[in-house]
Amino acid sequence: MRFFPVWLALLASAAAAGEPPTRPSARLLKAQPQVFAAGRCVIYQENGGGGGASDTEYFVRGQVVATALETRSLSACPEVPGRTIDQYTRAEFNRLALAYPCLSGERAALDVQVGIVRLRVADWETPHARRAANAGRLYRGMYIDRELKKDMEIEIEADLLGACEP
Repeated sequence: MRFFPVWLALLASAAAAGEPPTRPSARLLKAQPQVFAAGRCVIYQENGGGGGASDTEYFVRGQVVATALETRSLSACPEVPGRTIDQYTRAEFNRLALAYPCLSGERAALDVQVGIVRLRVADWETPHARRAANAGRLYRGMYIDRELKKDMEIEIEADLLGACEP
């Protein structure tokens, strides 16, 4: 999972134009709203769950409940001094995942437009190996810090989702 995408240059140019810049998730919702129509099957996927090359796919699959374009104020990402993300504990990783999208370093707060999809969880598969604790949002039956349950609702940025078969 990448927390610091390349779109930061786009943020600066849009901010200079006086409008909130759009994240890829917002652009996707605007360009392809039919992909995220209510009731459509969507899936969030992660590979592997650890440092090795694994073809195991972990996922959360569900149906779209609603979508929204929201303006959010991004602040600095919570960082653990002296450690890289692969050295984070699960709790430290969760703080970072919950703050995402956020800004690396000590940049000033920045307003951006994000595309959010609320989905109703149908099924999932998560890693359980200890080495997967800081590898992604899915771990030991959890989505970040919430226990996954059938029919619960979670929110995910649109560009992190794919279409699926129900």
